[in-house]
Amino acid sequence: MVEWNCMAGLYDSWHRQINYLRISITDHCNLNCVYCSDRAIPHLPRSEVLTYEELQRVIAITAALGISKVRLTGGEPLLRPDLPQLIKMIAATPGIDDIAVTTNGTLLYRYAAELKEAGLHRVNVSLDTLQPDRFEEITRHNKLEDVIAGIEEANRVGLVPVKVNMVVMRGQNDDEVVEFARKTIADGWNVRYIEDMPFGCSANAVEKIVSSREILERIKVLGPLEPWGTGKGNGPAKYFRFPGARGTVGFISPITEHFCNSCNRLRITADGQLRPCLLDDDEIDLKKALRSGASDDEIRKLIQQAITAKRERHHLNEGERAPEKPMRQIGG
Repeated sequence: MVEWNCMAGLYDSWHRQINYLRISITDHCNLNCVYCSDRAIPHLPRSEVLTYEELQRVIAITAALGISKVRLTGGEPLLRPDLPQLIKMIAATPGIDDIAVTTNGTLLYRYAAELKEAGLHRVNVSLDTLQPDRFEEITRHNKLEDVIAGIEEANRVGLVPVKVNMVVMRGQNDDEVVEFARKTIADGWNVRYIEDMPFGCSANAVEKIVSSREILERIKVLGPLEPWGTGKGNGPAKYFRFPGARGTVGFISPITEHFCNSCNRLRITADGQLRPCLLDDDEIDLKKALRSGASDDEIRKLIQQAITAKRERHHLNEGERAPEKPMRQIGG
């Protein structure tokens, strides 16, 4: 049963406080990363994606329940027209005190200043290689220079800490983990290594995953690592720092060291579904309710139903079926 009161916040059946909402605002992307999507998957019509007004309504209802942190994802969220307007709408919502965006970074150098002015606090940038040829192989586009420029511009305007997310794939980019770690020393980057997660047609066998523990051992060639707080944010990363480095390294281990016991989030997919767990296909149709005249109280009950449906943990490392939806439809 969901537990809620306006003073203590919102808790699921496993006594985890739920205060974080991740929203995919589009399934469109200007990259086509090998682990995220498949060219054969059609994009949603614009009419099937929630409007900004619908999103604002949901955010206001969840904020009244205890949600205080919102992250916008995609697809590529910077492709959504008038994104600064949505940021302003969220920033004006009572109870919301943290707004972030996850982006592939290719358009960030154009919009970073405008997004900061609108009320955005932080950005995470997905970047899996520092090699131009390999970047094109992984993303099927040649835009590495744009991503680097976006990271620099985000830092300049104060969307900090800018976190650089590297999905580590055995045989594709795992030979670059040390070079990414070196960027935390030389350039003050905040790098987070993410275990490759199985999604739809891009699912990999668990035994092929490069574990966070393996990555940690590899990057120790640069020197000893010291634990470094929790890092500013709302996610499950464990953070470390090389002595004297301005930046940090973080490890997100959804497969080998699942962090379900501290999960604090709900998701809204690009097609308007409430998803209690990233790695489970159970969903509640929020869009249908919004567009059929449901009251705020009825929407609130759906949100509470989703929180009640949150499982204790996933079991992908024990042979459980991988999610069928690709990441770009769920939201990264």
